[in-house]
Amino acid sequence: MIAKILKKGDTIGIISPSSILRDSEDIEVMNNSIKIFEEMGYIIEKGEHYLTDETGYGTTAKHKAYDMMKMFQNSKIKAIFSITGGNNCISLDEYLDYDKIKNNPKIFCGFSDTTSLLNLLNSKADLVTFMGPSFKSISSGETEYRLKSVIDRFIKNRDNLAYEEDIEEFEIIRQGKAIGKTIGGNLSLTTDLISGINKLDFKNKILLIEELSYESGPEKVSHDLYRMKQEGIFYEIAGIWIGNYEHEIQIDKILLDTINDIEFNKPIIKSNNFGHSEKKIVIPIGTTIEINTNDNKPYVKILERFLEE
Repeated sequence: MIAKILKKGDTIGIISPSSILRDSEDIEVMNNSIKIFEEMGYIIEKGEHYLTDETGYGTTAKHKAYDMMKMFQNSKIKAIFSITGGNNCISLDEYLDYDKIKNNPKIFCGFSDTTSLLNLLNSKADLVTFMGPSFKSISSGETEYRLKSVIDRFIKNRDNLAYEEDIEEFEIIRQGKAIGKTIGGNLSLTTDLISGINKLDFKNKILLIEELSYESGPEKVSHDLYRMKQEGIFYEIAGIWIGNYEHEIQIDKILLDTINDIEFNKPIIKSNNFGHSEKKIVIPIGTTIEINTNDNKPYVKILERFLEE
């Protein structure tokens, strides 16, 4: 299922499925994002519990899911953004009605901990979701880049996965060409979905990997990649797209160390324009893309429609 593009006058919902904003500075940044969209002609609706803190880490999973389902079932709301990240998005799973979500497709966007929901909605509701800026982060850091990416993807329906300034930064880690649907995002959160009742189907997919270095050092990255290896993920996937990891020991080095004793003749490409980075391109999750690292100008491109006009 794919949602419709945003049009002037549409309502955008914002929710806190992970942590909540606690200090006045963060709330001010969020309000700046609200102002940006209101000045473009959009209406912002906040989730009922977006600032509620009953647990010490936000409201209960049941209340978070209530806010999310209320947004999906509101016909006026055309897009839903996670306000910020955190650590417990996956706890919403048992309280979500995936059939109702499937019957009410909307743009759903976030990154980091929201990785869990992006992939679960794609897997269980067959909804193309979007890894991109959280709502608060649109007006922090590289605001111009992030806002441009959101506008290009959700309003103008453009299919670029990089801007001119990004292309020179793409690196070839392993040569090859692959076509597959996107899956993954944040490494730690994706690793939570490689086994158990919520195990994702990785067969012939393009695996996206990024990580936050101060929460997941090289040892943790190695641990997660080795778990993927044990579960056979690297035999199933079609290719890998590596995003941001701000550490002197890079993910690609750890990845190659993990898979050096198995046959892996699949393309691996690296960029710095998604994840916990200043630049945040919006990437559809569950959409077919192509990775090509066979020449001196490696690229990624979208091959199918991800939003309706």
